[in-house]
Amino acid sequence: MSTRFSSAAQLLAAQGQDLGVTEWLEMTQARVNLFAEATGDRQWIHVDPARAASGPFGACIAHGYLTLALANLFMPQLMTLENMAMGVNYGTDRVRFPAAVRVGSRVRGHGQLVSAQVIDTAVQVVVRITVQIEGAERPGCVVDTISRYTFNPVTE
Repeated sequence: MSTRFSSAAQLLAAQGQDLGVTEWLEMTQARVNLFAEATGDRQWIHVDPARAASGPFGACIAHGYLTLALANLFMPQLMTLENMAMGVNYGTDRVRFPAAVRVGSRVRGHGQLVSAQVIDTAVQVVVRITVQIEGAERPGCVVDTISRYTFNPVTE
């Protein structure tokens, strides 16, 4: 269930708040192959199931950057912004890949609103997204996303 915010004040007050988790998503070979085609990264550990079966991970694994890109899929499942005039991705900090995400595994996003601060007419928000792997001790990715949101004036 997504946490709803409709003003800069609500985001500022939510610093440190746990945003919960998303639904599970299966990491399929088809998704990995599409990412390989889009990026040109066709390394065998990602796209050759026969060879990868005898490799270091025992199966094909998702690209680290594919796992990172899931932050974009998970963010709206964690946070809903209402009354927003505009939102932009500002960047990321502290991207880590503690564990490989094997094809066939399930992942989900866990979010925490780390910080929020006013910058000009926007609120800059850092949300830490941890890509959890079902049944695994370590996550597939941990990233601090940085976004800037501008809200419409409140009219009553």
